[in-house]
Amino acid sequence: MRDVFIEIWESIRRNKLRTCLTGFAVSWGIFMLIVLLGAGNGLMNAFMTGSEDIATNTMQVGGGWTSKPYDGLKEGRPISLDDRDVALTGGELFSAHVDQVISTVSTSVTVNYGKKYFSGTLEGNFPARRQMDKIEVRYGRFLNEKDIRDQRKVVVLSETQAENLLGGTTARTGARMGRRSLGAPKETTIDVRPLLGQYVRIGSFSYRVVGITKADRMSDSNLIYAPFTTVKTIYGKGQEIDDITFTFHGLDSEQANEAFEEQYRATVNLRHRAAPDDRRAIWIWNRFMQNLQMNKGRNILSTALWIIGLFTLLGGIVGVSNIMLITVKERTHEFGIRKAIGAGPWDIMKLILAESVSITAFFGYVGMLLGMLTCLLLDKTLGQSSMSVMDEQISMLVNPTVGLDVAVGATVVLIVAGTLAGLFPARKAAQVRPIEALRAE
Repeated sequence: MRDVFIEIWESIRRNKLRTCLTGFAVSWGIFMLIVLLGAGNGLMNAFMTGSEDIATNTMQVGGGWTSKPYDGLKEGRPISLDDRDVALTGGELFSAHVDQVISTVSTSVTVNYGKKYFSGTLEGNFPARRQMDKIEVRYGRFLNEKDIRDQRKVVVLSETQAENLLGGTTARTGARMGRRSLGAPKETTIDVRPLLGQYVRIGSFSYRVVGITKADRMSDSNLIYAPFTTVKTIYGKGQEIDDITFTFHGLDSEQANEAFEEQYRATVNLRHRAAPDDRRAIWIWNRFMQNLQMNKGRNILSTALWIIGLFTLLGGIVGVSNIMLITVKERTHEFGIRKAIGAGPWDIMKLILAESVSITAFFGYVGMLLGMLTCLLLDKTLGQSSMSVMDEQISMLVNPTVGLDVAVGATVVLIVAGTLAGLFPARKAAQVRPIEALRAE
């Protein structure tokens, strides 16, 4: 084996410029592959930031507008959920899959503390919301069962809201867009703990601040949590609710989730005299399905980047194959002598294949190393920057690097590519007939 590498080195040394130019193409191909995959990972990580903080086995349901006539009623009729829908969801009909069920009611309010204020959405909620949305309480506590039972006037604020009330800038009024909206939290520059136990003014009532939550990247900064029973009683919500959220089990595939959604939608629609297949009568946000779609999108993006990178690498592989053909032509006389003194076809093929794989692997690893360094540079530059969208700061790239699995995959690609690049020239060299090779100049 040592003799083989010595011969490879001598062959490369005699053709330095030609080998380096061809090797550059291989390095560039693997460099682009690594950088593309790293940037793709950074984009997907930025897009999915915060999704890991949400329980995926939950569904949220809200009322909509009918899109077709049914049971003598015209289309365009609003559907409002109520307490009976909550009982139906948690009842015997769906007990095989549904676990915990909660509902919410909300209203737009202005929160005052001294001369400071902000506008937001007061949402009546339950203690289970903390587990469903994985809300992180930084100081104090979240809502508890005693708050619900006694209809206590207590609220849980976010760090951003607490900072505004203690001396920060007045928060802008924002429309409530579902439960989640994309955006990075503002840095807290004020100690918000003194607000715990204090009373804030909401409308005509005073509410005690019992908890302060972390200002999450994905959390709605204008959402104020209060006991469900308190909000429902004070604001006279009656039987109507805004939405229902429930956890589920046993739905582990896309098909199972779609079948459950169809059954659930048909049941609730019929309760409100809407067509069973009317998808607009109620809306269903299935976080499990959303997570599946996001993973599919990530896999598609990764596959596309691999394909682009491999086609870029293909140019370098063709170059290696070309110089190996030239090498075979230049060494035809040498191969004839080797065969004349007893060398077999495999001995000739082994020499060409080893040289091809060595060139591809060496320059490929140089490109891989430079690609990984570039990914680290992206992480230290673009990874630390953000852009403003609707007054919220969104990270451009999050951890735009590649893992060990990509390095191993790239290594396999290099070995296979080097073998393929040298295979045709090696076969041509092995087929050289000694008598003809000896005549070659």
